[in-house]
Amino acid sequence: MTKTAVVSDIHGNLEALKAVLDDIGTKSVDRIFCLGDVIGYGPNPKECLDLSEAFELCLLGNHDNGALFPPEGFSANAERAIEWTRQELLAADDERRDLRFAFLNRMPRVHMEGSLMFVHGSPRCPLTEYVFPEDVNNSNRIVRLLSFVQHVCFQGHTHIPGVFTEDSRFLSPADLPEGFGLSDTKLMVNVGSVGQPRDGDRRACYLTLEDNWLEFHRVEYDFETTIEKIYQVPALDNFLGDRLRDGK
Repeated sequence: MTKTAVVSDIHGNLEALKAVLDDIGTKSVDRIFCLGDVIGYGPNPKECLDLSEAFELCLLGNHDNGALFPPEGFSANAERAIEWTRQELLAADDERRDLRFAFLNRMPRVHMEGSLMFVHGSPRCPLTEYVFPEDVNNSNRIVRLLSFVQHVCFQGHTHIPGVFTEDSRFLSPADLPEGFGLSDTKLMVNVGSVGQPRDGDRRACYLTLEDNWLEFHRVEYDFETTIEKIYQVPALDNFLGDRLRDGK
């Protein structure tokens, strides 16, 4: 059967992306799916786009969309970062500038593979809706979101990995050290973030899916190099680098 690595929220963090790709290379993976936000926040948007173009699937994230159209609903820091990112892409003097924008323009919002759904945000609003672990305290919301799901929805956007179950539980990777088997019940699975983890673990995160079994993986990377790059860009708030140390 096909073994798929699912990544998300790279956010222009080249050091994290390279470390994850190296780790994926040790796991006999057949293909890589990305759930969006290749760019935004981080200092290497061009390089991350170039590497991501080789993936079998790359969905549109809200930050990717923000590089194409005026961003909506962004914080001040995020808006400054995506404006800098857009200018970096526009100012590129290499032969790949137009190819990068063409890549962004052809990113789909939703991918279906049988009963499996792949989105950036949520099954209800693929681009922008957040689904946080604490949302399990509102069982009606979880039931409503799962009504848009045939079987399993893989998503990113919050940068917090874990599994949302039909009975309104949230299982973090720490709860699933041996992995997790997909049954007939509906699930939403957040794959976490490669470039800006926010679950208190600063290591890059992704998952692999083979048959009906998924596993989360954490990867160390040289975050201090990424932080220093961010510090060197006035338009990128130092906070965007500092948070990489804490994974928050």
